[in-house]
Order: sequence, then C-alpha cells, then structure tokens
Amino acid sequence: MPSGEVLGRLIRYGISGGLSALTHFGVGLAGVQAGLVPVVASGVGFAASVVVSYVLQRAWVFRSSRRHGVAGPRFLAVTGLAFSVNTVVLWVGSSVLHGPYAAVQAVAIVLIPVLNYAVNSRWTFAPV
Repeated sequence: MPSGEVLGRLIRYGISGGLSALTHFGVGLAGVQAGLVPVVASGVGFAASVVVSYVLQRAWVFRSSRRHGVAGPRFLAVTGLAFSVNTVVLWVGSSVLHGPYAAVQAVAIVLIPVLNYAVNSRWTFAPV
C-alpha cells in the first residue's frame, strides 16, 4: 500500500476512534441524566461505541468487503483482547509495579489503539 494511502487510513482510524470515544461518553452521559447508575450507563455507552467503531472501521477506515458474519466476530474478539490487555497493563502497572494511575493508563491508551489497528488491519478487515 502506498504511503499516502497508509497515512489516509491512519487519519481515518484516528477520526473513527475519536467518534467512538464521543459516542461512549455521550451515550453514557445521556444514560446518567436519564437516571441510570453510572457503571450501567458507561456499559451502554461502551456497547454503542463498539457498534460505531465497527461500522466506521469496516466501511470507511479499512474499506473492507469482508462479510459481517466473519468480520463482526473477529472485531469482537479483537475488542475483547484489547480489554484484556488493558486490564493486564493496569493491574501490572498499578498493583504490581505501584505506578501512578495516570501514567499506567496513558501507557494502555497508547498501546491499545496500536494493537487494535495492527490486528484489525491484518486479520479482521484484511482484503478477502
């Protein structure tokens, strides 16, 4: 893939991630304002953000023609992997190494999108 295409895809990936984060926050906030417990509201927001992320990444970021029946489960598996990596990084960084939360979470915030991009581009949405 030519470097201009790679750069364009990385920019689209960043924008889709921002829209996904805004969805998580916005739906969660709306849920709290509607009377949901914050943890439940955040869970609903997270679920909505996964849908937004999948749709944008499949159609716009990677422009994949892979069928939903294949790409969807793969995307969910990568999302689960990312959640697990985040949990391990936070546990090791804060509980084992006793690092400050902000620094440890910053490491995860950088690591997870890189991991997601690498796996989704090579497996989930790879050309058929």
